[in-house]
Amino acid sequence: MRVLITGAAGFLGSHLTDRFLSDGHDVVGVDNFLTGSPDNIAHLMGNEHFQFIQHDVTNFIYVPGSLDGVLHFASPASPVDYLQLPIQTLKVGSLGTHKALGLAKAKDARFLLASTSEVYGDPQVHPQPESYWGHVNPVGPRGVYDEAKRFAEAMTMAYRRFHQVDTRIVRIFNTYGPRMRQHDGRVVSNFVVQALLGEPITIYGDGGQTRSFCYVSDLVDGILRLFHSDEPDPTNIGNPNEYTVRQLADEVLRLTGSSSIIEQHPLPTDDPKVRRPDISKARERLRWEPEVSLEEGLLRTIEYFKEQLQV
Repeated sequence: MRVLITGAAGFLGSHLTDRFLSDGHDVVGVDNFLTGSPDNIAHLMGNEHFQFIQHDVTNFIYVPGSLDGVLHFASPASPVDYLQLPIQTLKVGSLGTHKALGLAKAKDARFLLASTSEVYGDPQVHPQPESYWGHVNPVGPRGVYDEAKRFAEAMTMAYRRFHQVDTRIVRIFNTYGPRMRQHDGRVVSNFVVQALLGEPITIYGDGGQTRSFCYVSDLVDGILRLFHSDEPDPTNIGNPNEYTVRQLADEVLRLTGSSSIIEQHPLPTDDPKVRRPDISKARERLRWEPEVSLEEGLLRTIEYFKEQLQV
């Protein structure tokens, strides 16, 4: 196959690009480096099966030749990013999704949207199944990301129903691993970097809020299975093992051997109190479930950040 991946220089997009290439496919990567990094794809330069286009996907996308798939992963995705880039986040979720869907339609290609567990907001149903419509504050500071992804899902389904585009939607839950940015505001990268540098571990609230952490290789495997499946409706891909933020901090401290202290800060507005995917559909339809334990995944992530920080 020949596929196009938007956000190819990002954390998830670059791992997905690697996987498609290792499976023997050709990849056209698109990124404007708003939050992605050239370092994430530097190892692919010179690969005859990889083509890179620096481009803002909120503008018309022209790609010569045929495409079998368009996978839309372009978007600021961490709280630090989408709170600093609210307009760009809304534009890539709306205009960017529109342009990517238009490309898939023109090329008669399968389309996969990278959506998010944030469409469930601060959930009142736990764990969260795909049938749950969510509890999102559309005018709160997090709404720029949550509603951008909800709109992107609606547009994807509209293109499926009205234009018969072959679409897939993956709802991604907290993912971690190598190539996360040091200061992207995500809890795993925050804790690991702080622990390695001996800085205080910053916990928001009392640390009792829960998250479910999926290692990046597991997530990519789930996405590939969904892409190759016949499942058109939104599908959760994430790890159903649930941890409090405090438990994660303790585990990072244990694995790094750090003497960092834990500091508590006020809880951000609309921060979800619980988050755990119901992956019944992925298990049944895709024969998928995560394999990498939190300890194993954290050890790999810690090694990556040790190299980055040279500690």
